[in-house]
Amino acid sequence: MTYLLADVGSTFTKAALVSEEGSLLARAAVPTTVGPGRDVLDGLIEVCRALAVRDPLTTATDGSGRTDRRVGTVGERLDVPDPFDPRHRNRVLVCSSAGGGLRLAVVGYERAVTAEAGQRVGLSAGAKVVHVAAGPLSTSDVAALRAARPDVVLLVGGTDGGNAEVLLHNARRLARSRVGAPVVVAGNRDARAEVAAELAATGRRVTLTDNVLPQIGVIEPGPARRAIREVFLRHVIGGKGLSRGPRFARLVRAATPDAVLSGVEVLAQVVDGDVLVVDVGGATTDVYSVLTPQGEDASLRKHVVAPLWHARTVEGDLGMRWGAPGVLESARAEGLLGAAGGPALDAWVARAATDPGLLPADDADHALDLTLARLAATVAARRHGRPGGPGEAPRPLQDVTVLVGSGGVLRHSPAADADAVLAAVLADHGGGWRPPANARTRVDTAYLLLAAGLLAPAHPALARAVAARIV
Repeated sequence: MTYLLADVGSTFTKAALVSEEGSLLARAAVPTTVGPGRDVLDGLIEVCRALAVRDPLTTATDGSGRTDRRVGTVGERLDVPDPFDPRHRNRVLVCSSAGGGLRLAVVGYERAVTAEAGQRVGLSAGAKVVHVAAGPLSTSDVAALRAARPDVVLLVGGTDGGNAEVLLHNARRLARSRVGAPVVVAGNRDARAEVAAELAATGRRVTLTDNVLPQIGVIEPGPARRAIREVFLRHVIGGKGLSRGPRFARLVRAATPDAVLSGVEVLAQVVDGDVLVVDVGGATTDVYSVLTPQGEDASLRKHVVAPLWHARTVEGDLGMRWGAPGVLESARAEGLLGAAGGPALDAWVARAATDPGLLPADDADHALDLTLARLAATVAARRHGRPGGPGEAPRPLQDVTVLVGSGGVLRHSPAADADAVLAAVLADHGGGWRPPANARTRVDTAYLLLAAGLLAPAHPALARAVAARIV
């Protein structure tokens, strides 16, 4: 028996085919078919065709121009489950960030407390947090919220048994606004029923879950993360106009970043230690960490909003193409450029920002691209590791046992070059955080974190077997 694990992204649809023992049988990527008159499922169908016959002499059709050889014997037929056959439902697991992924707005009580807690939870749920509002919503606040075009609104506020006035005020404002997104309520539980009644009175789609901040210093992401995932699957995926009919919405199990974080959690179980992942993309650089705090780190000292030990941060100004100017600007501000800066890097960044399909033409271009990746990864890791606020402690990453790199620039580079990018992160001792002291590095070349995360809910043993192949 085989399992098909696929990620339908805005640019590419990527897939891996694994055996029931956890062996990687094949991987492939094709352009996602989006736009007028196109159906996102066409890309899924095409990637299944690419997986059906594996040929180590051909490259994956990902449009990269770089070799991504698949494993196996020339002409060998593979058992690829049919995504549209109900009998294969448990063998076809799909996540998606197509159509911009999950756009989340957070409405909270205080920016430094419940709004911050809600934002952290939203990121861990795989959302792109497009707006954060704090305090009683005014008319202009509601207008700004509506302009952000969220897919889901996370309404939070107050600890359990604490202040409920702002939460109720904001519920009334949302109920009477022209913001049509479904609302997940994860605030003061004592006011939950009244908040739900206010929203339901005007026909709002409401999901109730436990408070993300039940008491000061304690953050509980799990229930809200699950609720956001369910709302995403029930209301968002089918409403983006990506596919004709209900088939795509039935296939998708999670937002892509949510699936990746689940995969990182599985990998942490496999290595029985802390894990850090840096995913360098074209527009953003995402950093994931799964930690088990020890000693003082496990206490709630100095934290108004405790850190998430299973966390994701998104650096929207750091990327290899659209985000390239932000990498250069941030690296210069951080004092990271040194001898790496100069006219050649400036010119490469300018080209990358205006041509997202830009590929290195020679060794000099490749070296510039790797420099950009090194700077993006280092700045993103610094931001992930630094204290969340004044007087707080850095995220305790010094005991990380495995640092995993992801993203096209690392996936398609020679192993030594990718390892050099990750080594720069581990050698960064001047960034206001403590880098891992003894971590080994790996590159997820075959989307296995994603595969493990998709498998984890229904096939936990298989998920661990897949994750083990990364290390």
